[in-house]
Amino acid sequence: MVEKKKLLIVDDDPYIIIAIRTLFEEEGFEVFAANSGIECLDFLEKENFNGVILIDLMMPIMTGWETIDEIVKRGLNEKLIISVLSAKDIPNEKSNTMRYITDYLNKPFENNELMDKVNSYFAYE
Repeated sequence: MVEKKKLLIVDDDPYIIIAIRTLFEEEGFEVFAANSGIECLDFLEKENFNGVILIDLMMPIMTGWETIDEIVKRGLNEKLIISVLSAKDIPNEKSNTMRYITDYLNKPFENNELMDKVNSYFAYE
C-alpha cells in the first residue's frame, strides 16, 4: 500500500487552513494543521511526521521564523520539507534560517501553483 503524502499547515488564519486542507485532501493527501508555532512544535514532538510543512511567517506569539528556528534547534527538521507562505518579502537578517527552507510562496497563491509546488517536493523524497 502506498503511503499518503503528508502535509502540515501552520497558519493562524482559519480560512487559509480550511482552503489548503480542502484542496489537498481532495487530492488524497493526509493533512494536519496547527494554529500557531507552539502547536506546530507540540505536534512535531509527538508525531513521527515525514512530509511537507507550509508555514506562515506572520503569526502572533511565535512567528514562522521563530518556529523554524526552534524546529531546527530541537532537531525536528530531519524528515521535513519546509515551505514558507507569506505576503511579505524575506528580510536579509533571516538568511541563516533560509537554508532550512525549500521554497517561498507568496500569498495570495493560485491553487494549481501551490499543488504543483507541493507535489514537486515529494519527487525529491
